[in-house]
Amino acid sequence: MAKLYTAGRVDFNKTIGKINKELHGSNSAPILSSRRYQNYDDEFLKLNFQSTRTHDWALWNNGQRMVDTHFVFPLLHLDATDPKNYVFGPTDAMIKQALDCNMKIFYRLGTSIEHTSSTKQNHFNTLVPEDFDKYAEACAGIVRHYTRGWANGFEYKEQMQYWEIWNEPDLGAPCWAGTQEEFYRLFITIFKRLKSEFPELKIGGPAITRPDGARIKPFLMACKEAGVKPDFFSWHSYSGEAESLIQQPIGMREFVDELGFTEMELCINEWHYMASWDGVQGGDVTPEQKINALNRSTGITSACFNLAVLTGWQDQPLDSAFYYGASYVGGSFSFRDTNMRENKCSFGMKMFGNLIAEVSNRVATENIQRKKTVYLLGGLADDGTGGRLLVTDYCGNDVTIDLEINGMEHAKRVSAFMMDEKNDRTPAQVLWDGHNLTLIKNGPGCVAFYVTFE
Repeated sequence: MAKLYTAGRVDFNKTIGKINKELHGSNSAPILSSRRYQNYDDEFLKLNFQSTRTHDWALWNNGQRMVDTHFVFPLLHLDATDPKNYVFGPTDAMIKQALDCNMKIFYRLGTSIEHTSSTKQNHFNTLVPEDFDKYAEACAGIVRHYTRGWANGFEYKEQMQYWEIWNEPDLGAPCWAGTQEEFYRLFITIFKRLKSEFPELKIGGPAITRPDGARIKPFLMACKEAGVKPDFFSWHSYSGEAESLIQQPIGMREFVDELGFTEMELCINEWHYMASWDGVQGGDVTPEQKINALNRSTGITSACFNLAVLTGWQDQPLDSAFYYGASYVGGSFSFRDTNMRENKCSFGMKMFGNLIAEVSNRVATENIQRKKTVYLLGGLADDGTGGRLLVTDYCGNDVTIDLEINGMEHAKRVSAFMMDEKNDRTPAQVLWDGHNLTLIKNGPGCVAFYVTFE
């Protein structure tokens, strides 16, 4: 009797292109402020993030004037062509740390979010600049410092290719206290100024809060009318539905193509598992609500959601992505809990980082489940030692994952480690006969396996 494969098939004889490693990006880097006591360089190296976005770095590095345009060029009435009017030191140091951890830099111009108020009252950094041209000139000074060596700077043209104009301008006063029309004018002013001096760099944005056509179309139409074509369009997505997030780039690709932006890259540069915001952002919540929110955001469900999405995106028209927040300050958007213990999201991202460190060429996989819960991403090891397979079960009810494997008949050893509710990188039970692979779960629910064929 033929074996019933409940999950899918993997064919190591058939390569189908390269794994898109640029989807494995982060919104964080080793913290500068507490570096004397806490150095997480080794942790970031293990995560193997390809790039890091600089947004909110100023919020995670208390007391440091870094990244945000108003910190780097604090007095807008001064001469933006004079290097003496800039404060580059803290940002220089932070960027060097990120580069030392093998991450390229995706630099967000503008400001971090201001949590001072939901209205314009008590907002200072998100106010509309008085002089758009002067602000654009300050942005050019920042880009010039990091890519042309200006002001005792650097020539990071390859490492700092992407420059984003603003963050979540559609959110309102916490990110942009002006009208949307005013923001369109500012974006276009900055874009034209930067492109005139740095045509080789990728300039885009604006990190819209969600893939909402009603928010996006006016922005892109304003760009079109001004003769501006951003090199990339960026948006954010916080979701509890893996398949919905995986499919998002398809609709966005169709949408921007219809508007004539067929060459524009697509970038989701904030994403995170978020079934509910209840208790996540603090406020008037009970300690129990806060703990529940932390467990939702950083537990096994969130970790397997991440791996499912990173796997599913390999088949989508998405150029790059940046996980939010991947910090080490503790909390719902961290890789440490409030007691600074490593959480499931950290272990999961290390599994993906391990895969793309060992594999470049992707092999064919097929999911044959009626209701998809298992996600497969495999390839041939770059060093010729065999194959690697990342198997993610996102909320599946089966207690085994049965796979048909082709092309590894001569493997001398097949092993796996697993991550589930109780285990982190623990050796897993594997049944293998040269063609059939069965991975044993500890019960229904979320689990991820990293399988090595030698």
